[in-house]
Amino acid sequence: MISQQNNVWKGYFSYNSIKDISQSTTSFYGAAENSYFKRNVATNEISTITTVEGLSGQTISQIYHSEAFKKTIIGHVDGLLIVVNEKDGSMLNVVDIVNKPSVPPNMKKINHINEFNGKIYISTDFGICVFDLATSEFGDTYFIGPNGSNIQIFQTTVFNNTIYAVANGYGLLSASVNNPNLVDYNQWAMTASGNWLNVTATNTDIALINVSNQLYKLVGNSPVFLTAFNQMSLDARFAENNFVVTTQNYVYVFNNQLNEIFRVDNSVDTATRFTCATVLNDKVYIGTQEKGVLTTTQSNSTSFLNITPNCPDRNRIFAVKSFSNGIWTVYGDHTIYYNPFPLDALNVSRFEDKVGWSSIPYSDLFSAKSIVRIETHPDDEKKVFFSSYHSGLLSFQNNVPSLIYNANNSSLQTILPQLPTENIRVNGLAFDKNNNLWMTNSLVPNGLHVLRSNGQWQGYNLPVLQNPSVVSYGRMAIDKNGTKWICSNSGGIIGFNENYNNRCLRLTEGSDVGNLPTSDVRAVAVDNKNKLWIGTAYGLRVMSSVDSFLNQDQLTSNSIIILEDGLAQELLYNQFITDIVVDGANNKWIGTAGAGVFYISDDGQKTFNIFTKENSPLPNNTINDIEINKVTGEVFIATEGGMVSYRGNATSGTENLENVVVFPNPVRPEYSGNVSIAGLIDKSNVKITDIEGNLVFEAVSQGGTVIWDTKNFGGKKVASGVYMVMVSAEDGAQTKVKKVMIVR
Repeated sequence: MISQQNNVWKGYFSYNSIKDISQSTTSFYGAAENSYFKRNVATNEISTITTVEGLSGQTISQIYHSEAFKKTIIGHVDGLLIVVNEKDGSMLNVVDIVNKPSVPPNMKKINHINEFNGKIYISTDFGICVFDLATSEFGDTYFIGPNGSNIQIFQTTVFNNTIYAVANGYGLLSASVNNPNLVDYNQWAMTASGNWLNVTATNTDIALINVSNQLYKLVGNSPVFLTAFNQMSLDARFAENNFVVTTQNYVYVFNNQLNEIFRVDNSVDTATRFTCATVLNDKVYIGTQEKGVLTTTQSNSTSFLNITPNCPDRNRIFAVKSFSNGIWTVYGDHTIYYNPFPLDALNVSRFEDKVGWSSIPYSDLFSAKSIVRIETHPDDEKKVFFSSYHSGLLSFQNNVPSLIYNANNSSLQTILPQLPTENIRVNGLAFDKNNNLWMTNSLVPNGLHVLRSNGQWQGYNLPVLQNPSVVSYGRMAIDKNGTKWICSNSGGIIGFNENYNNRCLRLTEGSDVGNLPTSDVRAVAVDNKNKLWIGTAYGLRVMSSVDSFLNQDQLTSNSIIILEDGLAQELLYNQFITDIVVDGANNKWIGTAGAGVFYISDDGQKTFNIFTKENSPLPNNTINDIEINKVTGEVFIATEGGMVSYRGNATSGTENLENVVVFPNPVRPEYSGNVSIAGLIDKSNVKITDIEGNLVFEAVSQGGTVIWDTKNFGGKKVASGVYMVMVSAEDGAQTKVKKVMIVR
């Protein structure tokens, strides 16, 4: 059971791709890929339920709300069932289907949920499972294929105490729902042959839809043809005395007697594809594949209102970049082999505190496809640059697209000279201390380019590579000496510095040429002690000082050896590392492809935490990107299944205490999270007292932020009132006093 407020984690999930919908008398439920939202149709109050609240992060296939039991059931493609108790928010993970040993893993998808007499009948790819809503326990499983074999069930319904099941390839099967021996496949009879997709009971009839897009009414055991649809049925349900059928471009609404009342026609908008629909309080609620949930009415069925929660465009965020009070995200990508095809023509999203999410449509992006990295100007965060792994470099001014650089107007090079605006594969971006923007350019002679602060371009070749036209580049970091450290797929990690006669060195696989475990390098970071951290497809290496680039001709790196259960082990041995980020306390956040996020100490000898989808709100263990907001310390983690953030104290220490902030302030009754004291000098002493001078909290900052859970030393929440926050530098030379109001 999970029932708790999460004060550390926050979810940034997309609700634009709707898998299924449900309803109560007062609320609408919309299930996206791995989260869902609930909207009160009277008050329009909306709540989102994600991995932060306890969902699994697995792919959702069905959602069903039981009004009688005040429970919401979430079905998944792997057979997982999550039962949400609406009374207290607790969640129960039911793994009976997932763990069925007699059923292959790829045959456990939950296809439909049907409630009758306190039980739900769960249609799966292998049969029908019965679940008791009162006890939250599984009952029997009906294997009703030939000789009791597995058989794919699309949907069930109950009418006049008969349960009907649509079995893929085996027609419409039926049995008495009160038969105590339904586990015996012999008790199930063929009612109507044919290839059916849906079976739904109205108050007076049974509706059937077949694979030929035809609607029938069951009269006795004989299907009687009623009408035909233009497209295949994707969803059919009975709601508020209406039979509702959804196809890709149409929603058909019928009455109890299966006479069509009206239809919603969206055939002219090819960018919006319907997935499911229902009727609630005389409104039609339509789930879509790209635009969340739309509503319309019978009287104005060509006008749509979007009721989807404010969210990013997609769950799969490939890169994220923070600014003072928000983040940018992009969704374009390339494979692990640096192949951008098929090309992505996607929006860019922006999130801003107190404003929410907004999108810059692809039509405004100068045809920039497969956008993979983001960088903001050090002195003006409204100047933003996006690297396209097909179209070059996209520039935003005042947060608006302004220009795209390609082979026509920059030093950037294309793989195909006859196409100067295509196949320009720009990836890693980084600003140097002079505000020059550096970037990599894959599969061409000049693999490194710079857009100088004066607007001039220059390209450089990397002479350590014998054949640069076959090398793809990834992330890049720039150290205090101005050396560019470039990740490559086959050339190791490459160091380049134009200020030292275009000096170029590399570390690659082999004990005498760099000691990397592989020449495929995916992540690089320079920490606060000028160590170079190198993440590869087969583990981690550290170079002791970036200064060695200036005075040594052959660089080397070392693994980090830790003691685990008394045995010496290599940290992150054989792990595919996707990103390395250094926080304000010089600790490291390391993303992997499949093993989650490792949060380790500055020297790697201590692992503070390993965050995975099994032990945290991470929705997926493959990490695309990690970003830390230097002001707030919020750690954004973009995964293959959505993005979450971890609110820690990962900000850098400042030079003085002039900009100390306490937030939120005031702390209102509805807020249950922590209070952050940010803008601190590293190792600042923070003391919090009540108005009478009684000490309730004390801490020393590791970096630029201290977190207070608003509890006193006894572990109890402090009472309402004004509290004094007294900050002093480690040497006592600087002090600052702030106030925070707590309202319980």
